[in-house]
Amino acid sequence: MSAGEVGLCASCRHRRWVASGKGSRFLYCRRSETDPLFPKYPRLPVLRCGGYEAGEEREGQSPPAPRP
Repeated sequence: MSAGEVGLCASCRHRRWVASGKGSRFLYCRRSETDPLFPKYPRLPVLRCGGYEAGEEREGQSPPAPRP
């Protein structure tokens, strides 16, 4: 997924990529753990978000590679 397909989440410190057992990839919002106003798995692309905070490179930043 490109940054354009993800929107703000691509550079947000609260995002984490999750891969299902079947190879699907989802973006998880960690803000949802402390604030119920934020969905766990937001509809992409996210163009506006009150909880957005620019983040740094870290684990979970890149989407997991698709399964063969």
